[in-house]
Amino acid sequence: QVQLEESGGGLVQPGGSLRLSCATSGFTLDYYNIGWFRQAPGKEREGVSCISSIDGSIYVADSVKGRFTISRDNAKRMVYLQMNSLKPEDTAVYYCAADRSVAAGILHPDLYGYWGQGTQVTVSS
Repeated sequence: QVQLEESGGGLVQPGGSLRLSCATSGFTLDYYNIGWFRQAPGKEREGVSCISSIDGSIYVADSVKGRFTISRDNAKRMVYLQMNSLKPEDTAVYYCAADRSVAAGILHPDLYGYWGQGTQVTVSS
């Protein structure tokens, strides 16, 4: 069955960096659009970045533009989120999600059918 598993979260000081990984299995990653989302306590889940299966085109939310970079390695069945210049407001549980039908560049969580369990990122001094 389709599985996604995030790792790489943790506690980091403001201005620091983390790289999140999403290991996938049970489906052919090449054919799926992948998104990273996050959810802070008391807030709705929001899209961070997504990458297309067709041409690798990338969309990045304004809140993280210039700081976060999404990438994928289909051969390794992995997706990554490099996070630099982290801020306290980046604190959240981060999720990777996949869907074959969602259009490229779309970061609405309701349109992604497969989700990982999430990894906690805490930015604090």
